[in-house]
Amino acid sequence: MLAAYHNAAVALRRAGSVVLCAHTRPDGDAVGSVLALTLALRSVGIAAMPTLADDSDAPALFDFLPGFGLFVPAVQLEVPDVFVALDTPNPERLGAAGRLAESSRVSIVIDHHPDASSFGTINILDPVAAATGQMVWRLMDSLDIAPTRDIAQCCYVALVTDTGRFSYSNTSASTLRDAADMVEAGADVPEVARLLYQNRSLASLQLEARVLSRLTVANGGKVAYSWLEAADFLDLGAAPDEAEGLPDAIRLVSGIEVALMLRRAENEVRVNLRSKTGFDVGSIARRFDGGGHVPASGFTWTGTMDELLSALLPLLPGGTDR
Repeated sequence: MLAAYHNAAVALRRAGSVVLCAHTRPDGDAVGSVLALTLALRSVGIAAMPTLADDSDAPALFDFLPGFGLFVPAVQLEVPDVFVALDTPNPERLGAAGRLAESSRVSIVIDHHPDASSFGTINILDPVAAATGQMVWRLMDSLDIAPTRDIAQCCYVALVTDTGRFSYSNTSASTLRDAADMVEAGADVPEVARLLYQNRSLASLQLEARVLSRLTVANGGKVAYSWLEAADFLDLGAAPDEAEGLPDAIRLVSGIEVALMLRRAENEVRVNLRSKTGFDVGSIARRFDGGGHVPASGFTWTGTMDELLSALLPLLPGGTDR
């Protein structure tokens, strides 16, 4: 592992140009990791450019992060010397940025998913890490870069979101030690809490109310699920990324082991799973060609919601087909 960190640092230090990208539909770890490493590289004069796997803007939820305005659409970028894929377990999830990764002289993969593949020239893979942002934080030593407040803020957001505010089973002593180091370097805990979790629009709260009104308990009380449709966002004037925290709202139900948040479109259902008691929802998602971790995962189902529930519920706690 140390050799991989060293090799990545050497390649980045020698690069004339670097493009950084995370997975499609980026979350806090994806956005925070990309911006943290972008800012770190720029601080020592390396031409680094963050991009997105989707042909859309980065989630506005994270627009308070330093460097958020630096994102450039992948279609506007030339092939770099070094491409860095962060928080991305396979090349397919690089979406629009895939061509840049394939054509770059060196590609570096930094990821913590348990199903991550070694698709880079240099691969830093650590399924024990709570977040990719935690791995970027550790890369600072190999790069010989002293983390600034802005870098620390981005890494802290990556860490706090991927650990569910340090409540998921991936929170360890080393996770908290790294978080403490980020705070010492300038990460602002109250500010992050306020901007991430106490800064919601009225539409997002109405969206949550709609989800809770549809709450359904299944599998003998072991599973709770709810759903949204495209029309809900239109009715309430809510942005798609305002549904980000809704799986955790369902997860609050007493006595359940797994929470499901479903988003129904015309012929598909996007599924987010959250575990409360250590049940491995990542392994379940992979059975449906998705991915993720023990406490949190997701996949997309082609078909109806009823068909999805018939296939999925028997595999979860309290089901009959495990």
